[in-house]
Amino acid sequence: MTALAVPMGAEAGEPPERRGLARDGVRLMAVRPGSLTSARFRDLPGLLEPGDLVVVNTSATLPARLTARRADDTRTPVHVSTTLDDGTWVVEVRRPADDGPETGLEPGAVLLLPDGVRLVLRGGFPDPARPGRLWRAVAAPAVALPAYLARHGEPVRYRHLRGPVALDDVRNVYATEPGSAENASAGRPFTDRLLVRLMARGVPVVPLVLHAGVSSPELHEPPAPERYRVPEVTARLVTATRAAGRRVVAVGTTVTRALETVTGEDGVTRPGEGWTDLVLGPDRPARAVTGLVTGLHEPETSHLLLLEAVAGRDLVTRAYGAAAAGGWLWHEFGDSMLFLPGGGPGADRRG
Repeated sequence: MTALAVPMGAEAGEPPERRGLARDGVRLMAVRPGSLTSARFRDLPGLLEPGDLVVVNTSATLPARLTARRADDTRTPVHVSTTLDDGTWVVEVRRPADDGPETGLEPGAVLLLPDGVRLVLRGGFPDPARPGRLWRAVAAPAVALPAYLARHGEPVRYRHLRGPVALDDVRNVYATEPGSAENASAGRPFTDRLLVRLMARGVPVVPLVLHAGVSSPELHEPPAPERYRVPEVTARLVTATRAAGRRVVAVGTTVTRALETVTGEDGVTRPGEGWTDLVLGPDRPARAVTGLVTGLHEPETSHLLLLEAVAGRDLVTRAYGAAAAGGWLWHEFGDSMLFLPGGGPGADRRG
């Protein structure tokens, strides 16, 4: 899409609760082919129809940021993206000023972590022969990563945040399975009460798991392979909802990536688990997802190609243009959008 800079002052630097709002009190733009409607996130149930299906990612954010010491005694942040099946870690080593990933590293470099753990960089990820932003690394002695991060880590943060945030601030209320490096974004405005109201409206809410790795806000790279699991009941309900002519609304790009990974060219969504390297875009449009709840992402990121794969370029461009002009807030603590490319109730109203 056409590049669109984040307007000055439009980066949400702290949770909305610190701005006097409830989680579900952030603004919500309902984006349809005929209208852009301004609401609050708590209004979401009324923007959907009975029989629509909402799919959420129950992966919980880990405190995935560690402080490491280099050989020259310089301290630098390390973001732990994921662990691989063989127990090795995938990490992003940040520059000491935390203004981007460190690019001057070589295989064999050693970082000293708390409790005497040595982290040895082995090769690039996903391609070992091409080191870049992400590295495969071996921790010695081996540690149980979730417990280790709970003792020594803190949530990942980037320059738009005004300071450290608590783990509860960056987790969704429905998160049950720790495993994501990135902070919650699309699902963060949900509350327990809102989930109940959706189900009372006749809109089921079903789960899947995708453990989100560390994103690339500076380099705008596509997402690396990520671990996912789509259970049988979710796959069955997605297929049945589509067959009934109702909408499948994914909460976030992680849900979209997981569902589209297990949806064939025949339009059938099947249960599955493993690692996905799927990147949606013009050459691979969405097959299962027909609605999308999302935060506002940096205009150059690959997330926007995924939005376009669901909603189309024109609709995404119009929505972002309206958000920029209307003072909407970006990033995980900012405002939200609901893309409904098929229209829906109230499609003739403008806001």
